[in-house]
Parts: sequence; C-alpha cells; structure tokens
Amino acid sequence: MSMPDFEWEPIERLSDSDRKVEQGAFESLYESWRAAKNRLKQSSGAQLADFNNRLIRRLSVETGILERLYDLDRGTTEALVANGFLEDLVAHTSTNIEPGRLIDILRDHEAAVQLVIDCVTNNRPLTKGLMHELQSVLTRHQDSTTAIDGLGRRFEIPLSKGKFKTQPNNPKRPDGSIHGYCPPIHVDAEVDNLLTWLEEYSNEDPVLVAAWLHHRFTQIHPYQDGNGRVARALTTLVLLRADLLPLVVDRDLRTDYITALEAADQANLAPLAELFSRLERNAILQALSVDADADISNQKSLTSAVIGALADKFGRRKSQPLTELRRVNTVARELRGSAEKIVSDSFAELEPTLAQMGTTKQHVTLGGPEQQNAHWYKYEVVHSANEAKKFANLAEDHYFARGSVRVNTERMTFVVSFHHVGRELTGIMEATAFSTLSFDDAAEEKESTNERFSLCSTEPFVFSHSSKVSDLAAAFAKWLDAALAVAIKEFADRL
Repeated sequence: MSMPDFEWEPIERLSDSDRKVEQGAFESLYESWRAAKNRLKQSSGAQLADFNNRLIRRLSVETGILERLYDLDRGTTEALVANGFLEDLVAHTSTNIEPGRLIDILRDHEAAVQLVIDCVTNNRPLTKGLMHELQSVLTRHQDSTTAIDGLGRRFEIPLSKGKFKTQPNNPKRPDGSIHGYCPPIHVDAEVDNLLTWLEEYSNEDPVLVAAWLHHRFTQIHPYQDGNGRVARALTTLVLLRADLLPLVVDRDLRTDYITALEAADQANLAPLAELFSRLERNAILQALSVDADADISNQKSLTSAVIGALADKFGRRKSQPLTELRRVNTVARELRGSAEKIVSDSFAELEPTLAQMGTTKQHVTLGGPEQQNAHWYKYEVVHSANEAKKFANLAEDHYFARGSVRVNTERMTFVVSFHHVGRELTGIMEATAFSTLSFDDAAEEKESTNERFSLCSTEPFVFSHSSKVSDLAAAFAKWLDAALAVAIKEFADRL
C-alpha cells in the first residue's frame, strides 16, 4: 500500500519551537573558534588555507554524490581532495561517468563555493539574482533534466539556467507517493518571503538559521534542477558570514540527511539543525588540528627552521590569555564529576541483573593530573583523534572518569576522556567515550591492557572555556547515556 502524497504548503518562519533546539551550548564553541582562527591565520596561514581548500573540494565532490549525479570511489575522492580536480587522477573504473565530464562538474561545484566566498568577502546580499547565478554555475555542464506532469509522468526537458522553474518537479518516492513542491506560479512570492525573513534572523544562531534556510529553500524547490546543490551553497553562505566553516554532508550521511529533511517537512527542524551542528563542530575541531609548525619555510636550514618555529610558538603562548583559555579545565572537572555519578548510578542499576550470572564487582574512579594518572589511556585517545583527523593535545591537562564492572572473570572498563583539541591551546576540549573488554583477573587500580577496544561515542561532546556547565548538563547526560548504553550492550553480548 502506497503512502499518501505529501502536499505542498507555503514556507513558514523560524518558530519558537525551532529556537528550542539545543544550540545555545555551542555558541561558546563558535566564539572560541573565531578567536582561534585569528591566531591560526597568523601562526599557520598557509596550512589553514590548505585545510579550507580541501574542505571546499570535499564539499564539491560530496554535493554531487548526494544528488546521484555520479559515483566516485573513496580512494579517488581523497586523491582529488588532496591534489585538486585533475582528470589524470580519475580512472574510468572509479566513477560511473566519463572522467572528463566528472571533472567539469566538480569544477562547477567548486566555482559555486568560490562565488559564495566572494559574496561574503564583498558583503554582497543574498538576492534572487545571486540564487540564479549560483544555480547557473552549478549546472553549467548540465543541459537537460526531468520534469513531471500532473499525472506523475516523467519527461525530459531542456534545463533552464538562472531562471525559476516553469514545470512542476514533484518527485515520486520509493513508496509510490508524490512529494509536492511549490507550484511554479507561487515560486516568486515564496522566495520573496524566504529572503525577507532571512534578513530578520541576523542575530539568531547561524547553524539553526542555516538549517532553516536549507529546508525552506528545498520546500520551495524553485529551480527545475540543482535545488539541493543550491541549498547547500546557501547553507555555506550563512555559515561563512558568521565566520564559521562550510559543512560537508558526506555520502555516508545521506540517509540521516534525507530523514532530517523529512522531519522538517513535519515541522520538526531539530534533526536537521542537530546534524548541521555536529558537522560544524567536526569541521572546527579538524581546523584547530592543523600543524602550525608545518609552515616552516623550505628556504631555511633545518636547524634554523626548528629554532624559528619554537620562537614563534613560545611567542604565541606568551601573547595568549592562557589563564582564561585554561578555564576549560574547570568545566572538564565538573563534567567529570557528573560522569562519575551517571556511571555509578547506571552500574548500580545493572548490578542485580549481573549478580544472577555470578560474582560481580564494580568500581568507579577519577583520573587527572591531581591523581597522577593523566597519562592513562593516552594511546586510545590519540588513536581515536587521529581516526577523526583531529589532534588531541595531551600536553595540556587530561581528565577521565573510569568505571569497571566484572562478572566472574569477564570485565568491562568504560572510560570518559576529557582532553584538549588543537595543536595550540584553544580553550576547547572534547569528551569521548570508549570501553575495553577483557578476560582476566588483573587489579582494578591500574591502567588496563585489554583485548578489545570499542569507541562508544560516535561523536565527541565539545565544550569551551566560556561554556557554562548548567547549559551543558542536559545535553551531556544524554550524550553519556547513549555512549554507556553501547558499552553495556557490548558487554552483555559477551557474557
């Protein structure tokens, strides 16, 4: 049985319920990023520029994959991101379209992002004309598209570029239902509303506004084709104007992305805003991990280069408000205390069930400089950060909460690590959670050497020196509960 059609409705303003999405806790992160970005421009300008260029190329690749314009294997993707859009890097077997055409499309996508950057740099307002320009650039090498008549029949038409649609473009979903977008006759008026309301949201959370703009634009679907790509370009425009980073919706997130857009269709913007927040945080943490010392001039001798890099680093440390940035350690210690209680309470709730299986033992401890064990779990923390293309700065204070539970000789150790991110002190830390499973009778009061390591948090919990624990408490408890559930499930499966 097919589902009922989704009828088009006029777009709506950013609502009070939309504003209740848990975004406030991240404004302090964005402020810390803006400050750190200015320092990075001075200390590692070339590396930061290279990071941005790679991010733009990755966005340019993934935006077309999301739209099923082409397929491209991961290896070739990484080569193109690292070296630029060169046809010689693309084998016929790595994509489902002709390599030359692929490169043309990727360069169009890259040109659209550069157009967005130019608009931000020159403070050019978002207008219908700019939308038309973006759609024209993005579809430069696309000559036709599919239209759908009132009976759902598909037919090929020339693709109009830089003009709003003249034919309906309501797609049929896999279940047979029709998703209705704005009829051509109402597009002009709807886009006028979109632009008028956007101007009113200049003081709202930029990631929330980006999610709102993206969804409302796709609700209108003003062009015959290219709407998804234009929507993501407009998202980049909003974020760059807020001095943030473009976010990349990776192909592996396509299902989450579409599901979030469908939730927004039902007046629930939260999943899309939360997805965008997660991607923005990841981009910031990766940007903070660029290596300032890699900007050493090739013209210097190795010894002079190292001495110069050290002088620059010490100079930066001297000029930065280190005491203020290290206030993040206080936030980490408070969150560590919350983690201790949450883990203890969960283990206490679990104990009666585990007792039915044999002898049990539980123990929760704290780690950090004051415990002389801050070096514990260094390998796990560094390994996890490297996998996520981030730098865990363990030269700064590292804290953790550690809970272990044993049933007979089976043991699970669950760790919540709080560590600094970025090669320089930025005032930004993240919490990650992982578990280790072992079959031994080693003493509890030492760093374990376990057989199996599992990362329990798919995303880190990020906070900064200006974060307030009261603002973070609910979100942190939710994040930790999800991570702990993963660890307990894996332990139960092993018993």
